[in-house]
Amino acid sequence: MEGRECAAEASGSPPRTTENKENSREACDSKQESIIGGNEVKSTAVVKYSAAPPPAAYARLQEKTDLKLPPANWLRGISQLGQMGATCLGTSKKSKPFSSFGMAYDFIDCIGNDVDVVSDSENIKKLLKIPYSKSHVSMGVHRVGRTLLLDELDIQELFVTSSQTGDWNWLKELYQRLVDPKWQRKKKSKEQFYQKAILSKFLYYSINGDCGAEPVPTPIAQPADTQPQENPVAVEESSWPAPLRTPASVPEDGNPQEQGLKNDFVRNILWTFEDIHMLVGSNMPIFGGGKYPAVSLRLRDSNKPINILTGIDYWLDNLMCNVPELVMCFHVNGIVQRYEMIKTEDIPNLDNSSFSTKVVKDIAQNILSFLKANCTKEGHTYWLFKASGSDIVKLYDLTTLCEETTEDKYQNPFTMPVAVLLYKVASNMMMKKVQNRKHYGIIRTLLLNCIKLLDKERHPQFVQIIASANYMISELFQLDEPPKPDENGSNLNENSDSYSEDEDLPEDSDENGSFSNGSDPSDDSKAVAVIKSVGELSVPEKYKSIHQIRPSCTFPVCHDTEERCRVVLNYVLEGLKAVDGSIKKESDLPAADPSIPIPLKYADESECTGQKTLKKQIALFLDKVGPAHKTVKLPSQSGMIPDTWQYQMKLNLIFKASRAYFVLSDAATTLQKYGRALRYIKLALQSLDAYCCLINNLSPEVLFFLSQCLTLNGDIQLMLAQNACNRAAYQEEYNYQTREDQEILHSLYRESSCQAFSWATELYMDLEYQLSVSCKCYEAANELLRSCDQNVHVIEQQTQVLKRLGNSRNEVGVFYMNQAAAVQTEGSASKGITMVEQELWKKSFSYFEKGIQDFETIEDETNAALLLCNTGRLMRLCAQAHATTGSDLKRGEFSPEEAMYYNKAVDYYLKAMRSLTRWEKHPAVWDSVKWELSTTYFTMATLEQDYAPLSRKAQEQIEREVADSMMKSLKYCDIHTESARQPLCQYRAATIHHRLASMYHNSLRNQVGDDHFRKQHRSLADLHYNKAVKLFQLLKDAPCELLRVQLERVAFSEFQMANQSSNASKLKTLSGALDIIVNSECSFQLIQSELSCAQALLENCQARHDMSENDSSSLNEEEIINLVNMFEARLSFLLFQLIKLLTSKRKSSGVSDDRIILKNYKHAYSTLLRATADKDVPLIQRVEVILSLLKQLSSRSSVDETGSV
Repeated sequence: MEGRECAAEASGSPPRTTENKENSREACDSKQESIIGGNEVKSTAVVKYSAAPPPAAYARLQEKTDLKLPPANWLRGISQLGQMGATCLGTSKKSKPFSSFGMAYDFIDCIGNDVDVVSDSENIKKLLKIPYSKSHVSMGVHRVGRTLLLDELDIQELFVTSSQTGDWNWLKELYQRLVDPKWQRKKKSKEQFYQKAILSKFLYYSINGDCGAEPVPTPIAQPADTQPQENPVAVEESSWPAPLRTPASVPEDGNPQEQGLKNDFVRNILWTFEDIHMLVGSNMPIFGGGKYPAVSLRLRDSNKPINILTGIDYWLDNLMCNVPELVMCFHVNGIVQRYEMIKTEDIPNLDNSSFSTKVVKDIAQNILSFLKANCTKEGHTYWLFKASGSDIVKLYDLTTLCEETTEDKYQNPFTMPVAVLLYKVASNMMMKKVQNRKHYGIIRTLLLNCIKLLDKERHPQFVQIIASANYMISELFQLDEPPKPDENGSNLNENSDSYSEDEDLPEDSDENGSFSNGSDPSDDSKAVAVIKSVGELSVPEKYKSIHQIRPSCTFPVCHDTEERCRVVLNYVLEGLKAVDGSIKKESDLPAADPSIPIPLKYADESECTGQKTLKKQIALFLDKVGPAHKTVKLPSQSGMIPDTWQYQMKLNLIFKASRAYFVLSDAATTLQKYGRALRYIKLALQSLDAYCCLINNLSPEVLFFLSQCLTLNGDIQLMLAQNACNRAAYQEEYNYQTREDQEILHSLYRESSCQAFSWATELYMDLEYQLSVSCKCYEAANELLRSCDQNVHVIEQQTQVLKRLGNSRNEVGVFYMNQAAAVQTEGSASKGITMVEQELWKKSFSYFEKGIQDFETIEDETNAALLLCNTGRLMRLCAQAHATTGSDLKRGEFSPEEAMYYNKAVDYYLKAMRSLTRWEKHPAVWDSVKWELSTTYFTMATLEQDYAPLSRKAQEQIEREVADSMMKSLKYCDIHTESARQPLCQYRAATIHHRLASMYHNSLRNQVGDDHFRKQHRSLADLHYNKAVKLFQLLKDAPCELLRVQLERVAFSEFQMANQSSNASKLKTLSGALDIIVNSECSFQLIQSELSCAQALLENCQARHDMSENDSSSLNEEEIINLVNMFEARLSFLLFQLIKLLTSKRKSSGVSDDRIILKNYKHAYSTLLRATADKDVPLIQRVEVILSLLKQLSSRSSVDETGSV
């Protein structure tokens, strides 16, 4: 079969690994599509592997050749056939009950999805001949995904083996109970041995060569009935491989070649028969000859015509092996008579053996559908049985029957090969580079069934598979992704291990009826399904089409992150138990006792050992995980040897556990369950500690993940510090433990004390230490990231860590600043600045400075500006502490130290504004910085104005500095932009103008000499008074301030009048002052409203005998009384002076134009005198009288002005 088969290597049959399989496909896979019987059947065969050389030409034997005589080359190695000579000629041992497993191991890529059936070609032929044959059928069936593995269960041979080894006693008992209670061994007839021997001799004769047809001169023949074991065909070894009967001899890697599960077939073929894909093993000898490159040789007795069974047998063999022609040699009693060549497509039409290829196709589809519909549980061994001469085919679940009848469910010899195959298929699917998540359900089901079949105690040689299967299941769950429901929104039961077939048909339908038990319950009650008559198999589509049979292996849907992680941890724990159980050491730790909790203590203030110890612990930790370590392969604490499977598997499981705990901690942090989050991150870091103890040099991936854990730990400690009021609840969450977590910790303690991160994961009671731990976590994470390769993910993570570090340092700096403010408030001002305050300032400044550097490193201008603001606030606090006091504890002059620190604060605020560059970058921060800068200037100017340093500066210099600071404060006070801070800005601007006006007013009073400066100060005072009035009038909650400004304006007018000589000038000035008084009406209206509300509230409280709400008014009544007194005095003075001047003017000029105005002033003056005469008048009545007078003056003034016009 030149071009269709692979030549064997010189050293023998090459191992059929995945790589070899792929290479074989490229080198020698052949594909041929045959259409047989008028488009009735389609057949395609691809040779996946062949251990035979190219087909040798066959020798056409001469007539009268006696085949009873052995040829000279009989049973010898034939050079033309290579190492597989005897097998190629049909003298190999019978197919073992595990032959399909050997093929499945070699072509693992085909199992589970692509191939429907894996079996020996003889078994395929036997199944397709069931409707035509009366012989018995006994086959074992196993399911792996959508693939069925079929193996012959030769009852005679297995039961003989059972009497020697005991492996199949359970099957013998079931057979006697269910099929034949009086089973006895049946000996093979002499005719069977004779036919096999003569066929073997014929094939050896047919080898083309010099020694091909030379008979042995003196053949040595042994009677077949006396010594059948000497016949090469009759000699058969035990069907159950010896190594699996002795578990101690099985290597831990479960190599099927070592277990006796070797693929012994000469060739493996991927045969597609219609829509059925089969991987078959064949040992059929193939020769070259004729006009076709390959032929099959058959020996027939001329006295026995070819029947339908023989025809189907020959036809299927040629289809499977892509052999286009059949050469048949006829003999009589072993004497060659003649040869006949038949084309493969003509075989179904031979006389006496004609058959319908379409019927064979229907038989194949029906049998496969029947098996797939009923062999639903992976890991179970099914038995397809048809008794000799019977038309009923039964399917038994041997696994279930074995468990029902015996206590030992592991005595089924198929258990371990099936488990290994399930694992290999799942592992192969996991290793594919492009893996669709829709396969995860299939992989999980395969692995779960694998774990069910194996027991750590009974199968210690397969502990590696148990541990690896649990780890692979845990890997199927994507911890860093949200759960995604399947297409149907359904959830798979955790214990599901079967495949549910198409359920659209009703249970009582005709199509499904043949799947049910037979009519005789006594016979069929133990059968899973029954074919009542083999004739049904010939009916087209009697059973469901294989395309409608799909496994239901939906991946389980976890509704939340915690559930998903808990499932992962459960599998990790099972894997750790398997690994730990396989490590033999005298000093093994005792198993975890769920009743004894592992203490997760918290640290109180007495346990906080200070910053030096904390720094030392971090230094030791960073040295431990650093890259500069020489690899030393020493046994671990538990006795594991590096580079063993236990070592690598435990590393993987521990790392998976740490990732699961990390995700749990992150989820708990999101839910603000910070005690629980700290417990989970502690478990994650304890897992990583054990991981670090097992490996010297950490990979970049592990270093990156470790930095993530430390970052999250820093976040949690920071949030615990910020929510100290809930510490009791967090402590309860932190101390809680599950049994699963305890057992995982016990496994970790076998490798490490798990204390490397204790400095970071304890629940501290000291707020300062908690904040410091948060900073140290971020610092350690940043150091780890520096040692990683600077790729995109590392740079992004480092940016986040530095941002968190800067924020944490800001929190610590604010903490120390608040501590300093508290010390300053509690301490006596006379004691001066203490060392404690100074130390707190230094610590706060140091953290602020480092935080600013962190944000500047990542070019985060906004946060850098905020920290610069906080530094400015610290400078203002220092300035307040340096305020001088006299011996009488009164505030002293504005000191140089105060000025220095306020100027430093200004510098930091200006740096913050330069960092932001413009308002659009971050409007809120920009406005905040401007406000703080304005406040600083305002405070500095106010202090210098109120506590002028006259002992070291001249009054003029002080006034210039105050005016300069006030104007700068006004510059950064935005009164025009609408915002929540706009009223405050307006109030401050009004206050600044008021203070500047007062300052210039006072300077004008005290100034002597220079008229230029006097005129300038008068102008500035008037300007600022007017601006102050306008701004206060915009505010509806500052009537007292507005009234005070107005009174000062009146005083300013009176001061001007005092320096005037002419009555006309005085009269004009007094009239202007009166206008200011009249314009104060709005202030008194606001005061009246506030007083009325306060009085009404007081009356309500008195009625309820509840004085708790008293004094709720925003006005200071004492201040109002003082202002009212001053207002009445100034109004009385102005009216008196106006009356006096108007009277004098009238007498001198004799003009009566001012008579009405004079009358009004006199009336108002007399009213005011009567109102102020009674000192016991309530304040609100006095305000009402003033309002009445102001309205009277306002209305009459307007009338006078109108009349004069």
